[in-house]
Amino acid sequence: MSEKDLVMVIDKPDFVVKLYTDLLEVDLKKGVKKEIEDFLEAKPFLRENLGFLFQTAVPIDVPLKDIKSATVDRELYPGVFAQGWARAKIVVPKQKDLIIPLTPGESKKLVDRLNELIPIAKRKKL
Repeated sequence: MSEKDLVMVIDKPDFVVKLYTDLLEVDLKKGVKKEIEDFLEAKPFLRENLGFLFQTAVPIDVPLKDIKSATVDRELYPGVFAQGWARAKIVVPKQKDLIIPLTPGESKKLVDRLNELIPIAKRKKL
């Protein structure tokens, strides 16, 4: 993706969320999961055919045209986040939902932008 297509970046200690005009990327910053993610992203054939096997452990880049819905979910992860955290929930048919733990403001901003861009990406597909 080109930087001109970049719409927003949310940089967290363990991951970075990049929203482009037609793609949502969630990239890990370190660890074994990061190495698996890098390997899958370098091999498009594997990512397309075996990505569903790894999606529970490693976030997979999602074309906006494939997203069914994006919402802010305030349900807390038990014992992990303190009050005040929310999460962006991205529903992609035939894949595990993508849950991104963010602050309420970050979640709302991301979901609002996604909900603006998803219909445009779907129209381009047609």
